[in-house]
Amino acid sequence: MASSKVITARQAADLLQDGTTVGWTTAGLCGFAEDVAAAVEERFVETGSPKNIRLFHCCGCGDHKDRGTNHLGHEGLVTAVISGHIGEAPKVGALVNANKATCHLLPQGVLTHQLRQMAGKKPGVLTKIGLGTFADPRLEGGKINSITTEDLVKVVEFEGEEYLYYKPFKIDVAIFRGSTADERGNVTMDREALFLEALALASAVKNNGGMVIAQVEYLAKPFTLHPKSVKVPGVLVDYVVLAKPENHMQTKKTQFNPALCGESKVPLSGVPVLPLDERKVISRRAAMELIPNSTLNLGIGMPDGVSSVAAEEGISDLFTMTTELGNFGGMPAGGPDFPSTYNSECTIEHPSMFDFYDGGGLSTCVLGLAQTDKEGNLNVSKFGTKVVGPGGFINISTSARKVIFVGTMMAGAEYEIKDGQLKITKEGNIKKFVDKVTQVTFSGTYAAKANKPVLYVTERAVFSLENGAMTLIEIAPGLDLEKDILAAMDFKPVIASPLKEMPREIFQEKWGKLKDIVTAK
Repeated sequence: MASSKVITARQAADLLQDGTTVGWTTAGLCGFAEDVAAAVEERFVETGSPKNIRLFHCCGCGDHKDRGTNHLGHEGLVTAVISGHIGEAPKVGALVNANKATCHLLPQGVLTHQLRQMAGKKPGVLTKIGLGTFADPRLEGGKINSITTEDLVKVVEFEGEEYLYYKPFKIDVAIFRGSTADERGNVTMDREALFLEALALASAVKNNGGMVIAQVEYLAKPFTLHPKSVKVPGVLVDYVVLAKPENHMQTKKTQFNPALCGESKVPLSGVPVLPLDERKVISRRAAMELIPNSTLNLGIGMPDGVSSVAAEEGISDLFTMTTELGNFGGMPAGGPDFPSTYNSECTIEHPSMFDFYDGGGLSTCVLGLAQTDKEGNLNVSKFGTKVVGPGGFINISTSARKVIFVGTMMAGAEYEIKDGQLKITKEGNIKKFVDKVTQVTFSGTYAAKANKPVLYVTERAVFSLENGAMTLIEIAPGLDLEKDILAAMDFKPVIASPLKEMPREIFQEKWGKLKDIVTAK
């Protein structure tokens, strides 16, 4: 009976009907059913079907080249997208930018919670997450191009307070990934880096009459899996695909590392020490804001330098680092292994982590600074005509009790750091401090109303959000205020009096003072 659930990837692809909504679990390539996606692409190229698919996924998906949802980036295959992030799938992004596919990009955490609402046939998500950002219908409503007209977000008043209401929608097919499935369709995730939203997605689809497909590495006999290891029960799974190993990567670059799924622990003392450059200076200054016994979220790229500095300075054990995908503790892996974690203490489901975040459990977040303006708004979701989406940025920056944005003041600049001073050897060509951001991914106005502490840390200066205005509070040693700071901005900030100097020690090769600074709080 149960063995009929086991099919090939191509057979799974052949089950997809034209015009259906297909939801995938993913985080980069973690949890993504690559074998099934490749088969869908193969079928479309050969036959022209399935066509007019609406693509759904909560987190970013792809390798910036050909894998992940890039398999689906063919004109006519996907004609609508609902997601939190499409930046890792340039082929899908090209369809959106060319008005070949409608697109809603919404907060990642809201989408994970929407799945649970749909699973329970509830009316949708009511939340303050997204107010004042481009997800707010008074700005853009998450609509990314001119052909996107459907309203998925409304502003409502409930019990005298303002909220955003995110409307549910139907997903016809769920495609998720696990480690081992038995012939009854019970699926474990022992070798996966993350659990993601597999259970919520499968429940949402199955409870609304849809079809659920699981891609796994191994098959087992019925009744042989430990019940507490099963993360998605067989009653929710219609079909199981046994994947080719090369199409079941644990991360973008790693086939399998036991330290990324909790099977082993690795020493973190071997984390490479950052060279003394502008990134290290920024990471050091941001790390000075950390508080002992706090819970942190660090973004990818520039922000993950904070964890490297903390490790070098021997204070990693003073904090609990988390990732929005579900890991507590350990150290988030960087580069193409993101968003997995080395030595995680606990892994929970993706929607549950956003319960924790949205409820105020996150003490501090350190996120990237791509573009900011005089009101303290941040844009990390739109660059020129290219729109990538917010990912978890909106949830995290809205709900964290303290927000630190990190990044260089100018793109393309070059520096020399010597004798405790910073020297600009080549000025950059793109200003990040602009009069008005291209898209509002973080609302300085709403943060100011909530009296949220917000810092903007760069290699040249430190700013804070004071009374709703960008305020310069520190300047790097060796720099000129007019020539090196104000000339690099499209607006003049409020300038604190007295204007402090950034600590000279963070511009030196050896520091060694972070532990004293942090533990003194």
